[in-house]
Amino acid sequence: MRRRSLQAKTTALASSVSVIGVAVGILFFAASLTPSLMPRTYLVQGLVSGCCAALGYGAGVLVHWLWLYLELPQPRTRTRKIAKWSTIAICVATAAIFLWKSTEWQNSIRKLMGLDSVQSAEPFELAAIALTVFGFLLLLARLFRLTCRFLSSAFERFLPGRVSSVIGAMLAVGLFWSIAEGLLFRSALRLADSTFQQLDAIIDDNLAMPADPAKTGSVPSLIDWKELGRQGRQFISSGTTGAEIGEFFQQSAPDPIRVYVGLNSADTVEERAQLALAELKRDGAFDRSILIVIVPTGTGWVDPAAVDTVEYLHKGDVASVALQYSYLSSWLSLLVEPTYGAEAGRALFREVYHYWTTLPRDHRPKLYLHGLSLGAMNSELSADLFDIVADPFQGALWSGPPFQSRTWKSITANRIPQSPAWLPRFRDGSIVRFTNQDNALTIPGAIWGPIRIVYLQYASDPVTFFDFHALYREPDWMKTPRGPDVSPQLRWFPVVTMVQLLLDMAMATTSPIGYGHVYAPEHYIDAWIAVTDPQGLQADDVIRLKTSFANKFPHGAEPPAGG
Repeated sequence: MRRRSLQAKTTALASSVSVIGVAVGILFFAASLTPSLMPRTYLVQGLVSGCCAALGYGAGVLVHWLWLYLELPQPRTRTRKIAKWSTIAICVATAAIFLWKSTEWQNSIRKLMGLDSVQSAEPFELAAIALTVFGFLLLLARLFRLTCRFLSSAFERFLPGRVSSVIGAMLAVGLFWSIAEGLLFRSALRLADSTFQQLDAIIDDNLAMPADPAKTGSVPSLIDWKELGRQGRQFISSGTTGAEIGEFFQQSAPDPIRVYVGLNSADTVEERAQLALAELKRDGAFDRSILIVIVPTGTGWVDPAAVDTVEYLHKGDVASVALQYSYLSSWLSLLVEPTYGAEAGRALFREVYHYWTTLPRDHRPKLYLHGLSLGAMNSELSADLFDIVADPFQGALWSGPPFQSRTWKSITANRIPQSPAWLPRFRDGSIVRFTNQDNALTIPGAIWGPIRIVYLQYASDPVTFFDFHALYREPDWMKTPRGPDVSPQLRWFPVVTMVQLLLDMAMATTSPIGYGHVYAPEHYIDAWIAVTDPQGLQADDVIRLKTSFANKFPHGAEPPAGG
């Protein structure tokens, strides 16, 4: 009896599985094995493939349901069975071929990024992980369906059947959303908030309070060392010195000025911006030739590869200032406090710019903006064109701008049609230029105007090139010609490509330096030269500087997870 009961349950479970859903799910699984922007381990690939298989299964079930709902003709039972199992067999064979090819596809990305080839994509482990993920998501979907039916049945006594079904589905969606958002998401957010706050408060024993009274965080400073936050203390203490710069150029050089205001340095963003201006004045920042207003990433991190290089290029005659607006990683900051970064950027720029415009034009530093990742997006929003057009700042360097960046998106959409989306040409190139690993900043016939804006971006950066429209159409950056760091074997598939890019974003900082979302100092050097036009710099100096920084940051500048 038990054996018969178990057999009956197994048969019922098998019959409840949609054959069309399985076929489409297998095809989605196979498509997910093709390359995207970032190299993937079998663990990550299994997660991607499992999610894609579940989405494919759902799509197949939906199409089959719609076909039956519209009462469209169906083949005979015998023909239908033959067609179903033939389709399954073809799909399984396709998946097997794609699994066999997956090693080659992953190596096509790894080769472009200078990584060692893998001998195997671990197809069995990959498939097992994908099947586990698929099974979990399928069970979750069935739980949702059971909930819909249970809630609908409660209304069927006094409402028409389809009205009851709609109400039940809406209530189920609300219930599942409240559980996911109210319990899981908020609990995870509270944990992340607490964790990042504790990390921000940690004082590294290796980072001593500055003894130099001119430095931010020292005893005479207006900003307390302990209130700078972890990233602020790192930014101040890791700065280059005039002695190091002087040794490189064989001449005397001043210490660069770095000012940082932590999230706990004052109660409001306006007070923190005023504190930053006061500290800049105290340090004599407005007597330097270059002043850079920086918007950091979500955690407050400032990429040392960006700041160190410009300090060397101008032989220490540089001041920079940054204002922390969060201690969450960039993607969390974007989810829960998307306006904070823009508010902080605007407040800091407003304070600095208004004071800067009161100074004589021939006795004030050149003013520039900078930001990486979420910092780039918020730095774009910090200055209003109508506020600065009469007395403009000199330029900006924005690296790895997120795909939501408003100005970047508008410029890319309105590029010269013959230029690729991953390296656009905008109008005559007098104000905005784009560059990547190959230094594309010298444009024949183009002359810089009064403001120089450079976007440093890699074609393999999913933070920049993620696109929600990849759900149903091929992104422009995938069209030929492709970027030098994008696999020629990458193909667009509806739904699947968007899922691949979502996971790529989560892994964007795991790439080798000079690819993905990890920006190399030698590429910053080319960009800063174009933006700030340093004088008295020899070609040999630039080559030596690139070599020196390549050795200093052989594996990147160690950005915090998620930026």
